[in-house]
Parts: sequence; C-alpha cells; structure tokens
Amino acid sequence: MNATASSSTADGRVEIDDVQSGALRPRPVPYEGQFIFLRVDDRRAGRALLRRLIPLTSGGLPGADRRQDAWVAVAITYQGLRALGVPQESLDSFPRAFREGMAARAEMIGDVGESAPARWETPFGTGDVHIALSALSSDTAQLDKELERARVAYEDTPGVRVIWQQEVRQLPTGRTTFGFRDGISHPNIEGVGLPGSNPQETPIKAGEFILGYPDETGSLPPMPSPDVLGRNGTYVAVRKVHTNVAAWRRYLRANSSSAEEEALLAAKMVGRWPSGAPLALSPEHDDPELAADPDRVNNFLYRENDDRGYRCPAGAHIRRTNPRDSTIIGDARMHRLIRRGTTYGPPLPEGVLEDDGADRGLVGAFIGAHLERQFEFIKAEWVNDGNFIGYPGEKDPVAGHHGGTGSVTIPEKPVRRRLRNLPSFVVTRGGEYCFLPGLRALRWLAELED
Repeated sequence: MNATASSSTADGRVEIDDVQSGALRPRPVPYEGQFIFLRVDDRRAGRALLRRLIPLTSGGLPGADRRQDAWVAVAITYQGLRALGVPQESLDSFPRAFREGMAARAEMIGDVGESAPARWETPFGTGDVHIALSALSSDTAQLDKELERARVAYEDTPGVRVIWQQEVRQLPTGRTTFGFRDGISHPNIEGVGLPGSNPQETPIKAGEFILGYPDETGSLPPMPSPDVLGRNGTYVAVRKVHTNVAAWRRYLRANSSSAEEEALLAAKMVGRWPSGAPLALSPEHDDPELAADPDRVNNFLYRENDDRGYRCPAGAHIRRTNPRDSTIIGDARMHRLIRRGTTYGPPLPEGVLEDDGADRGLVGAFIGAHLERQFEFIKAEWVNDGNFIGYPGEKDPVAGHHGGTGSVTIPEKPVRRRLRNLPSFVVTRGGEYCFLPGLRALRWLAELED
C-alpha cells in the first residue's frame, strides 16, 4: 500500500507517545542492557505474554527524571506474527524483505563466507525467533527492575520459551571493542521534538523512520494492514557482529611505521579518531576537546571542504554509512537509519596483538521504515560495493567482507595510498528482521481472537 499523505496527523506531528521508546530515544550514556529472544509455541500464550508486557513497554521520549531512563522494547519477527495468529491477509501486507527475513537475504547484503547464515549462532536465522525483547538503561538498578518484571512475565507464560540472551554494556573506556567512541550521530527527525546531532542537517521526514507519516518522497511508506497494526511502527534489523580486534591491530601495525601513523591510519579507515572527533573537522590529530563538545562533534558536511576525501576518505566507514552531502548518485537522505550500537564481551587488553578467544563485538539495532531502501541498500551498495565513491571493488574497510583480498584507497597528495589484502575485521554471528509495533498495535496483537 502506498497511500497519500492525508492519513498522517493534521499538524504533521508524530504521535510520539504511541511509538515505542526503543525506536526514537537515543541510547543512554553510559548504558547497560540485554537482548532476549523468545519462541512462541502456542499463539494464545504468545498473546497472553504481550498483554503482560504492554504495561512494561514505554513510549515516547526521555523525561527529566533519570530514574525513568530505562525502557523495554518489544519487537516481533514475521515468523512471530505467524505464531501469534495474525491473519494471512495482514501477513501478506508486510514488505517482502521482512517476510523473507535477514538470513534469506544474506548474500545480497554481504553476509557470506565466515558471515554466512550457515555459520550463524543459534537461533539466528532458524525461524524460531518470534519475539525480541530489549532493555536499556543508564542505571543498573533500574535496568534490573525492568528485566525482573519482564522475566516474571515470560516465565509465568507457559507456551513461550527463552531461546537466546545477550548482555550488552558500555566498556569502561566508553568506546567500542575497536577502541572508538560511537553512538554520536542521530538524525534530525521532523515532528519528533528531539534535536538531531548535526545542526547542519535539514530535518528528515518522519516517514523515513515511523510508519504512518510522509517520507522524503512525499508519500506514506508502505504499511501493513490493518492501519492500527502498522501506524507508529517501524522495522529493526538486529545484528550480532563479532569484532576481530587482534586482526585489526595487526593490520594497522603492519601498515604503519610509527604509533602516530598507526593512529592516523585507523582514523582514516573509520572516519573519526578514537575520541569521536571527526577527521572532517580535525584531520591531523585527535581532538578530545572537540569530541566532548556536543555542538561541534557532529557539526560537519563533506562537499564544501572535503569533496575529494583528503580529510575523511570517501571509503571511510562513517562516510560510507552516512555520506551526508557527499557527491554521490541519489539522495543520501533517503537512506538514513537510526543506529543503536551496543557492545558485548570483554575488551582485548591494550596492546595485545593475538586473539584471546573471547567473543566480543556489538549487537546493533538499525531502525527505519524501509528495510530495503535503508538497511539493505546501505549494506549492499555502500558497505560492500564501492562504486558510489569512485573505487569499484572496494568495500567498507571496517564493516565490509574482505576475506584477505580487500583494498582501500586513501587520497593523499601528491600520490594516493592504496592498502591491499585487508582481512575481514567483523564477522556476522546472526541477524533478524523485526517489526517494532506502536503501543496500540501491541494491544491489537494481544487481543487477537481465533
């Protein structure tokens, strides 16, 4: 369905209190959290669980009270909607990508080789993941309270089973396992009332992120039926990604002649320094003071001062995944995502170059109203295909699948530098496409009848 814009709210504002907090609220800093996957063996039990979870599921934006800075989100896969007994006519109204699931589309989005679904962690890609709970908070006691309430809800529901859990938390360094601060960029969404992180970004239509509102094309995004199910919902691509930190460090060491060169090479591949300071604003050295300034750390575009990529290479991770106003084919605004990256596992001790066998990485949630145009496009065309940057065959140096044969070009004067034989620094452990319904839609699902 591609309806006109007339069915959005008359004043254009998003019904924010009906949108699950997990969709629009920025990740707290610091944070702790947990992902819990559930399988529904009995549809009536699944609906009963939703009724128990609804009072725990919050909507809207954060308030001033830090004690409320915790939330539980309830997302459902296509197989989950089937398990809950959603009518076939409604199931058929969901977009193809969601119906097929991430595993079926793995090759297209670059999950091949070590990252192929055949090697994914169980239960990813098996069809058993029906309901995905997530809880995040900056307050450990508040998180424990929310998780306990959720645990009581699903443990008191026969016919529903926990099949996977993953704890996530910010490392003491405040950075990812690769050693870089993340979670800096948040889009400026029209009608939400939450400022974006880049003052130079014109507000993006709410329909790029929430169903039921006009998107950048001026139309409503395709929405499942009935209206109560789709409205104020969105899609979430959940991914667990292992990071090969030792391989990352060894590659940087092997291709640098000093610690300073090593740091610069890492920054050129990421697009930011470890502190979060962007190369676009600080191309020669890290600038923690700039990074700590929320008004400056994300306040940049590329075209005017760095169109050729002499500061931030066109192939750098953050430029590929959010090219802003870079000279590319198409409109980057139509491929924006809300990104929620969370870290799991222990850090590899500083300076260690050999893998210790620990599992570490990130569990990411990539949120948008168009799975194909946003998450899948970015993965297929920007992360794993370099044509838009003018270097065919090159992939995202950090997130791309390289298998030891990758390359990356770093523009320099007078001669550009080209690195070869990149290994894969990340390996996909699994992923699922989920639907994050609005709160009214959750109640509709909970009240389904046979």
